[in-house]
Amino acid sequence: MSLGTCDLEVIHSLSPEVPLVSTELSRRGFLGRATTTGLGIAFAGSIDAIAGTAANAVTRSAQGYGPLVTDPAGVLSLPEGFSYKIVAEAGKTVLEDGALTPTDMDGMGAFATQSGVTLVYNHEISGSEQPPVPMVEGLTYDPGARGGTTNLDLDAQGNRVREYVSVAGTENNCAGGVTPWGTWLTCEETERLAGSSGRTKDHGYVFEVSPTQAENVGNSAVPLKFLGRFAHEAVALDPTTNVIYETEDANGPHGLYFRWVPPVGFTGGKGALRALAQGPGGDTAGSLQAMSCSRGSRHITDLSQATQPGTQYRVTWADVPDRDGIPLSVRKQFTDDLVTRSRKLEGAWWADGGAYFVASFARLSDGSTNEHDGQVWFYDPAKETVTLTTIFGVNTAPDVDADNYDGPDNITVSPYGGVILAEDGNGV
Repeated sequence: MSLGTCDLEVIHSLSPEVPLVSTELSRRGFLGRATTTGLGIAFAGSIDAIAGTAANAVTRSAQGYGPLVTDPAGVLSLPEGFSYKIVAEAGKTVLEDGALTPTDMDGMGAFATQSGVTLVYNHEISGSEQPPVPMVEGLTYDPGARGGTTNLDLDAQGNRVREYVSVAGTENNCAGGVTPWGTWLTCEETERLAGSSGRTKDHGYVFEVSPTQAENVGNSAVPLKFLGRFAHEAVALDPTTNVIYETEDANGPHGLYFRWVPPVGFTGGKGALRALAQGPGGDTAGSLQAMSCSRGSRHITDLSQATQPGTQYRVTWADVPDRDGIPLSVRKQFTDDLVTRSRKLEGAWWADGGAYFVASFARLSDGSTNEHDGQVWFYDPAKETVTLTTIFGVNTAPDVDADNYDGPDNITVSPYGGVILAEDGNGV
């Protein structure tokens, strides 16, 4: 699974003592298996069951796991029958080298091991936030940057075993995605160039990190430049074709939804992406393309135009002229009649034969066509269509009404079929 902790700087292990699958859950329902701190909200069963129009999406109700029980410690309120365990806390728990757990935790992947599970999680550090990710020889991309990832080993009971740096010297590591061969693609959400604020290298790339530390030394700090240089948010990888789908969280203009098509003969697996990046022509290997949507003869300039669940668009793809985006950012290389944009493209996940992705919110004031507080889209590569599965209406009082949706960010699909969203809105 991959579940973004957004601005939450404590990683929690949840232990349900009730079934993990139910029929349909509203905001109040899936808050019953969520948290007061924005860790996650879950759709059990079909996501279509709770979909509604932008006007009524915040008003549906259904039974979930019951009301939240206030945590006396003030950390994490859960429904009755659930418990939590703090396994990492920024600035408090200690890495194996003696440094403190870095701050600004965000997206992560979880990987089964023989003795338990290893979490590979991001640190979305862009400046002087403390504590930073320590520089480690063989794992550092740019000594002028403070972000990166750490690996956290847990035993079979969910107890903390050890935590250590898995890539350092990267910037603003936001979300990412898991690969079919069991690694984590960590995404830099930035376009900062070498020479800016002490940086010695360009940023805005994707890096591959293994849950096995021996595989990271000398390897994890290699940027996969063929995936483009832009404000990456998340990725989803098709296990059959190895096509990688990417979201961009940017504005001025709004971001794009990309796909990377591997070169003929490419075979995925551990080390394959890095070998491609380091080989001849690696910076431009494969094809990087931006999504363009239409409905009949009408071109769709922005995904916020869709206001009804079930809205479906035909998809074509436009080749990216210069994927490194220097001097002109990738999204600025297209006119609006060639691509389809969206404000706040966020989480991505591969399931059900396609790629789910999230648009967190849209406002008229930012140039969007319509306003919402969250969309969930599903791209079907077999049909070359993208469908709006869910839309959340504007939450007019996020700090007052806790029963309203508010800015979905990361997304994952559980092994039980439930779609899980992590909020990162104003009311978190």
